[in-house]
Amino acid sequence: MIQSLQMEESETLDFKALKRELETALFLDEKYKRENDAKFRAIHQKVGSYEEFRDIVLASHLKPLDLQDKLGARNQPWNRCARSLSTNDSVQVGLSQHSHSKPKTAAEFSRDWRRYYSTEAEKYSFLLNLGGQLLGNIFCAEIGFGYLGEFLVILCNNFERTDGQAIYWILLHLSQTQRFDLNVDFLSSSEREKGMKLFQMLLQVLDGSPGLGSEEELEGTEDVAKKVCAAEEAVNIAVVQKLMEAYKLSKSS
Repeated sequence: MIQSLQMEESETLDFKALKRELETALFLDEKYKRENDAKFRAIHQKVGSYEEFRDIVLASHLKPLDLQDKLGARNQPWNRCARSLSTNDSVQVGLSQHSHSKPKTAAEFSRDWRRYYSTEAEKYSFLLNLGGQLLGNIFCAEIGFGYLGEFLVILCNNFERTDGQAIYWILLHLSQTQRFDLNVDFLSSSEREKGMKLFQMLLQVLDGSPGLGSEEELEGTEDVAKKVCAAEEAVNIAVVQKLMEAYKLSKSS
């Protein structure tokens, strides 16, 4: 009898944990779609600064006040987002950890990579959002779990000309990690093909331009996405070809 009660209690606890995890996943999915829509709106509006772009995304959960809302009613839940958070602390904790912190270790990256990003487009945006320097720090000891090949495939399949500068710095910082040559040797033939195509697209972006992400290319534009992805110095064909050699994708490698 006692054993039966213990089993029932264990099953109840497991069910509650599963319910909390499902609620967290649903909430994060809704938040991602909402913020992604806000990013597209901000870009189409051609906002004047990155701060304004960020504020629009951070305020994406806010809703307009109804006529029935009164300033004197302090207990009035003005938006459903705030109300749902107050009723479930576990959802609030999961959301804050995902939205306000970036992974700092390979283990944290692997957790977020599998838990929050299911499509190539989402993973592509995640890589660009982290940037080359942070990715280089995360994988400074080694790019494990076959991630190098996966990164090359995702960056190639979702390549955008305006992201060329950011992609170059990602590739550069990854090439400076330990055991990089070994990671390159373990690339599959299909991953090598994607890597070669990725570098070819980078070179095509550079062909006939003063430099990928250079001041000349960005001057006079109000496109915030370009300004965010741009680096301080221009990248030319020579440095991209040198990076290709590090990835053993050039003819001389």
